[in-house]
Amino acid sequence: MERVQAEVATHFESSIVEKLKSRGGLLTVGNTTIRLAKQFGFCYGVERAIDLAYASRRVFPDNRVFLIGEIIHNPEVNRQLADMNDQYDELTEDDVVIVPAFGAPISFMDKVESQGCQIVDTTCGDVMKVWKRVRGFAKDGITSIIHGKAGHEETRATASRAAGADEKGNYLIVLTLDDVDFVCNYIMHGGDRDVFLSRFEGSTSPGFDPDKHLAQIGVANQTTMLKSETEEIQRRIRVAIEDRDGSGGNFLVFDTICGATQERQDALFQMLDQSMDLLLVVGGYNSSNTTHLVEIGEKELPTFFIHSAACIVSLEEIVHFDLQAHEEVTSYANLFRKEQDAVVGITAGASCPNNLIEDTILKVFELRGVDPAQVRSA
Repeated sequence: MERVQAEVATHFESSIVEKLKSRGGLLTVGNTTIRLAKQFGFCYGVERAIDLAYASRRVFPDNRVFLIGEIIHNPEVNRQLADMNDQYDELTEDDVVIVPAFGAPISFMDKVESQGCQIVDTTCGDVMKVWKRVRGFAKDGITSIIHGKAGHEETRATASRAAGADEKGNYLIVLTLDDVDFVCNYIMHGGDRDVFLSRFEGSTSPGFDPDKHLAQIGVANQTTMLKSETEEIQRRIRVAIEDRDGSGGNFLVFDTICGATQERQDALFQMLDQSMDLLLVVGGYNSSNTTHLVEIGEKELPTFFIHSAACIVSLEEIVHFDLQAHEEVTSYANLFRKEQDAVVGITAGASCPNNLIEDTILKVFELRGVDPAQVRSA
């Protein structure tokens, strides 16, 4: 395993990032300052998933290795693992299947296990804690309301556990506060069942009936959601049940936000107390935890969601993902003008490796007229 970790390190670690961490996240060369969040990038669960994926190739050098989807939500990391086969319709007992950090639905796991494959399960421990919680809800006849994205791999996997061992458990997936307000209004006042089911099509357990299955509710969440939003969802549902029942006895909730996700959000809030000219958030565009960092930053200063340093085209041009437009766009600004002092904040989601953060740091300095050698020796 040490050899595997050493190989991973050659791909993803960064001496410059380590330098910034040792200096409290601050590096100034000339009139350019980089401010790095205190918590950013790879978390333990992601590092473990990547280590296990690399190790599987070492341990099973002669076997076919199949990767379910993406190991994590980062294009650079997934590119490094691209030689692993991702087709799994005709598996044999000699094949190896890697389960990603988000986990996989029970139906898929049953299929793989029935074919006798070797399984390398990299599912994050925090995700498994959520599964344990929703299984408990199902066992007690409590409906799970899951705060998450219905199409996200982790949420799909969690929903399959919320159905329970007998597959008779019930769940409802909500994403926005508008979704929650609609549910709360139905809890308090009832409504049109067909309209409810139409709104949440594809986001409920089979046979879900809002007239029956909102009596007892337990709230869980996709582990990478914005904690403040999840807490507000919990509060609104609790108020609705108390309004209907006169007490909160039919409402259960447990903190299932990933610790690393929360640490990165808290570190960004702390960094935003400092003066900065703009914020760069580095990570995969389909990464939920990274998206929430962008949402936090956008409320305070110009914020650009980039997947790599290549997105910073010039001093004036940045290619970035627009959360409102749901697409990559190009913005033009004079934020990197060389003649004025500049403080650039950088953070990254839990699936972003340090080498991509280093590339971003060097690109900013380079466009500001600072040679990479000066940065390394600073």
